Order: sequence, then C-alpha cells, then structure tokens
Amino acid sequence: MSDRNDTHDDARDDTAKDGGERARAHDGKNADEKNGDEKNGDEKDNGKNGRKKPGKKPLIILGIVVVVLAIGASIWWFMTRNQESTDDAYTDGDAVTIAPKVSGYVVAMNIDDNRFVHKGDLLIKIDPRDYQAQLDQATAQLGLAQAQLHAADVQLQVARVQYPAQLAEAQAQELSARASLAQASAAYERQRTVDVRATSQQNIDAATAQQKSAQANVAQARAQVRTASLVPQQIAQVVASVQERRQQVRQAEAQVEAAQLNLSYTELRAPADGWITKRNVQFGTFLQAGTSILTLVTTRVWVTANFKESQLARMHPGDKVDIDIDAYPGLDLHGHVDSIQFGSGSRFSAFPAENATGNFVKIVQRVPVKIVIDSGMKPGTSLPLGLSVEPTVMLRH
Repeated sequence: MSDRNDTHDDARDDTAKDGGERARAHDGKNADEKNGDEKNGDEKDNGKNGRKKPGKKPLIILGIVVVVLAIGASIWWFMTRNQESTDDAYTDGDAVTIAPKVSGYVVAMNIDDNRFVHKGDLLIKIDPRDYQAQLDQATAQLGLAQAQLHAADVQLQVARVQYPAQLAEAQAQELSARASLAQASAAYERQRTVDVRATSQQNIDAATAQQKSAQANVAQARAQVRTASLVPQQIAQVVASVQERRQQVRQAEAQVEAAQLNLSYTELRAPADGWITKRNVQFGTFLQAGTSILTLVTTRVWVTANFKESQLARMHPGDKVDIDIDAYPGLDLHGHVDSIQFGSGSRFSAFPAENATGNFVKIVQRVPVKIVIDSGMKPGTSLPLGLSVEPTVMLRH
C-alpha cells in the first residue's frame, strides 16, 4: 500500500516537473516572440524615418560636385574669355593654272603627278620648228629694213650738199642769162637806132630774135632758181624718208621680238616652287593656246578661317593664333591674323543672296579671315590645300 502511494507521489512529482518545464519553455518562446516583434517594429520605424529624413552624406557629395563644376566653369571661362575659335577653316594657298601661249605638239615632258618642281624647271616643251622659222623670217625683214635705213641716211647726207649746190648753180645760170639778155638788148637797140642804110632787115630781125631768146633764158633761169631755192623743204623730205625707214626698222625689231617670245613660249617653265596637280597632258599631245594643262600648288600656304560676324568685334590683324590641323594631330602650329576680308563670304559668292525679295530670315554671316603660319612646320612636312583646321585666335583687347 505504501509502495503504491510512493509510486503515485513520484508520478505526480514527475508530472509537476514536466509541467513546470513546459511552462518555462512556453514563457521563453513568448519572450522571444515579443523581442522579435519589438525588433521588427524598430526596423519598420527606422525605415519610415529614413524615407522622411535623408542622411547628410548624399547632400554633401552633391554639393561638392556642384562646387567643382562651378570652379571648373569659372576657370574655363577665365582661360577662354580672350579666345575665338572656329571649325569652319581650311588650309589655303596659291594654285597657279599653267596654260601654253602657243599651239603645238608636246615633244618633251618632265613632269608627273604630285611631283615637286623648283622655280625655272622645264616642265613641257612644244615643237619649236614653226616658231624658229617665223623668227628667221622676222630677222631677215629686220636686216632689209636696216639696209634701207642706211641708204636713206646716205641720201640725206648727199641731199645736204646737193640741194644747196643746185641752188647756187641755178643762181649762176640766172646771172649768165641776164648778161646775155643785156648784150642782146644792146644789139637790138643799135640795130633800131642805126640808119636804115647802114644795116639790113636781116640784122634787125637777128637782133630781135637774140633779145627774145635771152629773155626766155632769163625766165628759165629764174624758174630754176625758184625750184632750187626750196633747199630746206627738199632736205626735210629726205629726213622724213629716213624717219620712215627708221620706223620700219623698229617694226621689224618688234616682229623679231614677238617671234623670239613665241619661240620662248614653246618651253613651259615653273613660275615658282610647288607641286604638280591636275595634270591633263601627255607626250605627243597637241596643245591649244590658252588651254589649262596642269595646276602648280606653291609652297606658300595659309589658313582661311570663316568666323561668325559676332566673333569679329575684338579681332584685329596681328592677333596670335594657335592652329590645330585634323590631318596632323601632333603638329603644333602658330601664326597670326594677317587680314580680314572686307565683306562676308556670301556677298562675294557666285550667286549673292537677294534679301530684298521674299521673306527675310536673319542668318549669321561668316567672314573669311586670313591667318599666316609663322612657326611649327616640321621639315619635310607639306600642307595640302583644303585640310580641315581649327584655329584659336588670342584676342589682345
């Protein structure tokens, strides 16, 4: 009996013990759930507060970025406030069109595409035989004119002596005729005054005839004197003939010079140092005078920059320029503004704008500015025409 009671008491103690352990476990679970709920609640509260009140770190970063950008913009403005640049600029230079002045076949050609030539080099030679014949003919005409001029000079020298001598001779003949007339008149008077018995009618007629003949001789002598007295006029006529021959000589000399020029034109030589471009001539080609056969690009190169009209207010000749060339990124060129064209590019175009017709829309005009390269060119480097350039002009004031 007592054993069963003991057993029963032990069972109750075990039951009570198990119940206490379950109660403690349940209380711990509730405590954990309560702590989890409180933690979740704190996290939710923190999330709500984050959306409402952002932290200071993003605002500080944003402020730093704004300050850096403002400082950079200020520095950029300060460094570029006295600069003007444009990308509407190109290399420019002298492109000389070569054309023959005489016609003929090409018998020698010393050129090729893009070859560099020096001033005075023989480029093309035209067959010179026709022009050599013209020169020979002109030279012969000159010799003939010179001979005729020499003969006229001799004739002038003769005339200066001959015509005064002829005048003197005519005057002497007049004196002789007057003397004969006086003698004939005296004989005639004697025959008229003598007694008719002392003379005859035949003697009277003879005296009369002699008197009339002497009078005629005097008249003829007077006429010869008047003719011979034109010595200045006769000499002037010979002088005029000499002048005519002299002018013929000059004309012949001009013809010789023209023939020599035509002969020299058969050799086309380079007018300056440069490169051969746009060649359209071959050996044996028949060339017509005035026809373009090639273009010579000289070594003198500059930059033509088309600045906007709003960029020219402070730009003046002499301003320094930094030049960047797209084809040569490593080439650092420097120059200066040489001149500004007196008119916009559209004004001098083939078809200028007619603003007085239709609806007018204001367009910013561009004005060509010539920039001369001063330094920076590397030896052996050439600048073809038409390369894209970006010049930056340093404005002085």
